[in-house]
Amino acid sequence: MKKMTVPVFFSADEKYAPYLAVAIASLIDHTNPAYKYELHVVYHDMKKRTVRRIASLGDGHENIEVLMTEMKDTLSGISDRKETRLKGDYFTPTIYYRIFLPEMFEDCEKGIYLDSDIVVLGDVAELYKVDLSGNLIGACSDISANNNELFCDYFEQVVGVDSKKYINSGVLLMDFKKMREEEFVERFLYLLNTYDFDTVAPDQDYLNSMCYGRILHLDQIWNAMPTPTKKFVRNPMIVHYNMFFKPWHYDGTMYEEFFWKYANESSFLKDIQHEKRNFTRWDKKGDEKRLQWMADRVTEILGNEVTFRTVMRGLDKK
Repeated sequence: MKKMTVPVFFSADEKYAPYLAVAIASLIDHTNPAYKYELHVVYHDMKKRTVRRIASLGDGHENIEVLMTEMKDTLSGISDRKETRLKGDYFTPTIYYRIFLPEMFEDCEKGIYLDSDIVVLGDVAELYKVDLSGNLIGACSDISANNNELFCDYFEQVVGVDSKKYINSGVLLMDFKKMREEEFVERFLYLLNTYDFDTVAPDQDYLNSMCYGRILHLDQIWNAMPTPTKKFVRNPMIVHYNMFFKPWHYDGTMYEEFFWKYANESSFLKDIQHEKRNFTRWDKKGDEKRLQWMADRVTEILGNEVTFRTVMRGLDKK
């Protein structure tokens, strides 16, 4: 009997390769021999040696294959603009790759997308088997931000979604077939190039706005995130070190024990330890400034007339 194939997609660059390796190692540790797992890494700006190191993570596992795909031209029309920067200063086209996955992998009808700053603590095949029931994507609420009053105003007044239903795009179950049928990528590119949207979370805001009403809200165990309120998700299947909650930068980060378990078993441990040792108090001050930048940007954007909310409402009336 042929094994069910579980396609999982990551995107990364050289900077995030060590954390990607930890994520893949943790995923492999929770696989089921009854299934085949295809782990696709879409990358850019990654050294050849690093590409080989990541690809070798599947070696020795009969039901695991790590496939590396370099992304070069698809995002050439997306420039490094203020509204497309991640956390205020670090632009990387990898944040948009998840949107292009349905077109890049035309033979795939459905897939899981995972950010690189995650640890898997359960079998992702169980997530893959979830019935999307006609929805475009399945995702979890962004609990790292939806208790912040300012950000909630942004979600509702700018993105145009219920703040409690604003989803985090770090873990996605995607109906590739339906997204292709509905020309999702074409619509994304039209919005991106037609309207000068100011955003705080570029790809995430697009997905929330474009998929609103067609999102299956998953149990939070599939995207447990550290939060300012220190509220833990019981028995998480995936932990996502979202925003500035990085155990490779800060001691005492929620769920840090899971990250270090797999980091300590990783061939990238020395790289991760080097990053932590060299993360200075000035870097921490930089995180504080970037967080303030985000708050200032939200305040600025709240006064805009052209937003996802106003544009999408106008398009719906046509």
